[in-house]
Amino acid sequence: MNTAEPVNEAGRPDALPSLLVSLLRGVLYRDDDAGLWNSLIHLQTRVREHAGVLGLELTLDDAEGYAFLRSRPDAEDESGTRTPRLMARRPLSFPVSLMLALLRKKLAEFDAGGDDTHLVLSRDEIVEMVRVFLPESSNEARVTDRIDGHLNRIVELGFLRRMKAPGAEEAFEVRRILKAFVDAQWLAEFDAKLAEYRAALDGGGAANAPGSRTGGAAR
Repeated sequence: MNTAEPVNEAGRPDALPSLLVSLLRGVLYRDDDAGLWNSLIHLQTRVREHAGVLGLELTLDDAEGYAFLRSRPDAEDESGTRTPRLMARRPLSFPVSLMLALLRKKLAEFDAGGDDTHLVLSRDEIVEMVRVFLPESSNEARVTDRIDGHLNRIVELGFLRRMKAPGAEEAFEVRRILKAFVDAQWLAEFDAKLAEYRAALDGGGAANAPGSRTGGAAR
């Protein structure tokens, strides 16, 4: 069995396989692996070529320090055959979309107010941020449980990272990749949907509140 590490033309270990596997698993952050990130910067042309075979494209933001693969819209080969999507679009519930929009606005305010690049919010801060947009309920514990469920979903999607500090209040880091998925146009459209949602709440029709849909990074 050959277990030799792949090498490039110069005889040095080739980082391309590790890069492709890491990107197919999820988002690559510079802060998480500086060595792999530097390899990506130098090999991004080859990464784009290999990803393109699978109908994927590389999104790389060196300023923000993240990179991920996403499906090319309506990708077709030379024969005109549409390439099947490797990663399906993920339908999001309205509460999850609401939380993403509120977190994105919070990130924009954070960026405008200082030089730090890591926005960390406590669980209680997020709960209070979202609670004012939810229907009133006499069962606060149930409302909080639902918000926790939405938080878990956003963690799974990779937009939040749970911070582990023994004995400390539960907190989450808002990952900067959120900026790539929730842009200014999305926020503007969401503001219109939010106005509809508020009207639905006032009229007792929260069950018909509008939803949202977004595409996810390859994982």
